[in-house]
Amino acid sequence: MSRIAPVSTNLVVQVRNLAKAYGDHVVLRDVSLSVPEGSVTAMIGPSGAGKSTVLRCMNLLEKPDSGEIEIDGHLINAGAKVSARNLAALRRSAGMVFQHFNLFPHMSVLRNISLPQERVLGRSREEANAKSMELLTRMGLADKADQYPARCSGGQQQRIAIARALALGPRVMLFDEPTSALDPEVGVEVLEVMKELAAEGMTMIVVTHEMGFAANVADELVVMADGGIIESGDPHEVMSDPQHERTRRFLRAVLER
Repeated sequence: MSRIAPVSTNLVVQVRNLAKAYGDHVVLRDVSLSVPEGSVTAMIGPSGAGKSTVLRCMNLLEKPDSGEIEIDGHLINAGAKVSARNLAALRRSAGMVFQHFNLFPHMSVLRNISLPQERVLGRSREEANAKSMELLTRMGLADKADQYPARCSGGQQQRIAIARALALGPRVMLFDEPTSALDPEVGVEVLEVMKELAAEGMTMIVVTHEMGFAANVADELVVMADGGIIESGDPHEVMSDPQHERTRRFLRAVLER
């Protein structure tokens, strides 16, 4: 699937020297990452490598101990106080899709997507509902608008979560293992949506164990282990000729599974 727009040289995301620890347990060590507009960056590595923590720090769901995060011109310095206004602007720019959906169970599917638009963007309920229905139609879920999330399959709930993030018009989408809680057949539906977003030029950072997606959709493959980036580059080059022994061990374990 070819892209509508080529990857640009304009950097939407810059992470500089990010570090995070919980007491004596170091989770991130001096992580730096640059993501050009319109590109897809896949992050892989063993469990506990720090991949999800990088995404959570980007969205300030976790506060880094040191380093800088810049997303769409919004600069956050670790340790500096972040105003509610700046935090809201950062999270508008960086849509987040979680492993376990995080939908409100007591609200309809439509309300799950519309409420954030009303609260964050100031849209009227009518405007928000129109945008929500547009996105639900795109996801093939228009008939689920009045259902509650529990009446939807895992794959449908994840597509609803993607629609909710897209409704705020983000510059970058952060995906934290979006298919790991789904059966393989259901996960394919979510991956197809993500491939379509990539083809349209959406900037994406994806923590994943889906090696096919990483090889065929990503522009950059980042390998993490023990809280740091140990290798990065063209996905096919990294996968066919990894330079780091830890990368070789991880790829063998995943590809031979």
